Amino acid sequence: LVDTEGRLTGVRNDVALAGLNHKLGWRGTTNTLLNFGEGRFPADGQAGAVGYLVGEPGQGLRCMFHMMNEARIAIGMAATMLGLAGYEASLDYAKTRTQGRPVGASGKDASQPPVRLIEHADIKRMLMAQKAYCEGALALLMYCARLVDEQHTGDAAQADEARLLLEVLTPVAKSWPSENCLEANSLAIQIHGGYGYTRDFPVEQYWRDNRLNMIHEGTHGIQAMDLLGRKVLMENGKGLQLLAGRINATIDRAIQVPELAAHANALGKALQDVGAATKAAWATANPTEALANAVPYLQAFGHTVLAWIWLDVALAAHASEGGAARTGRLAAARFFFHYELPKIGAWLQVVRDRDLTCAELTEDAF
Repeated sequence: LVDTEGRLTGVRNDVALAGLNHKLGWRGTTNTLLNFGEGRFPADGQAGAVGYLVGEPGQGLRCMFHMMNEARIAIGMAATMLGLAGYEASLDYAKTRTQGRPVGASGKDASQPPVRLIEHADIKRMLMAQKAYCEGALALLMYCARLVDEQHTGDAAQADEARLLLEVLTPVAKSWPSENCLEANSLAIQIHGGYGYTRDFPVEQYWRDNRLNMIHEGTHGIQAMDLLGRKVLMENGKGLQLLAGRINATIDRAIQVPELAAHANALGKALQDVGAATKAAWATANPTEALANAVPYLQAFGHTVLAWIWLDVALAAHASEGGAARTGRLAAARFFFHYELPKIGAWLQVVRDRDLTCAELTEDAF
């Protein structure tokens, strides 16, 4: 315990270790179960653990969220790094492992040797998905890190814009990498085949470790309610309008590039759809209806943000000199717009309809 000046008193608080938690992943860190106030270590002769009030009564969650904002970005970065590790491992495996023959007439010739995994179209699909998820997430997080800096380095107006953008993007920066880079790890296991399910290769550990990131520092559902319930509404939607302005500025640049014009138009429609769904969700001003499908909203919002990120990356790649890196980035952007962005339609449909299929289901129906 400490005194009123924060100095240690030498008196032990009534807190006891009950045991260790045995976790799916993150086994290099210790996680424990603690018992409070059971009388094992009475403080000043009395049972009961002593706690300290931080801030004003009833404002503890607000204090915690203030501390968590940068931690959320860090969680997104951790998820991204694990995703990238799996991508690199599966890319190396796909380049060296031989299995199967090509589709077509030549593939029916048993006298021909098998080809490497990376020569199969579906393996390329899984590798490209990992690249699009992980490199896109990294670009988003670098942008958020820049906003953190701009809160302190710009003038008052720039700092306020950075603050608002960061408020809106933080739930996405935490949740989108946590979900999609975990999927990247799953694809890395799939590329390894049965070996990916063994401990002889590292990809199974990457998945186990990454599974935590959708849970801690606010679960997926909490991030979704934070986004739809608070962030897009705060200050009369000023943050959302500011983000839309940034996205539209990128669209205006990309529409001038013939190779990227279709992507720009697709992003413009996605942005309109997200805006319409946001208004529809809150049309009745009923939080129960609006937030019933907060997670699908978060998924669609996140995919729209990542489409913006990839369009910006594609603009930079298009302006650069040729090479494999340029080709890969343009292909990843094309993949995201062709394979991922179309998914937002189904997610936003239930948001617009304020669908209560799940919310109204009675407990006994499960």
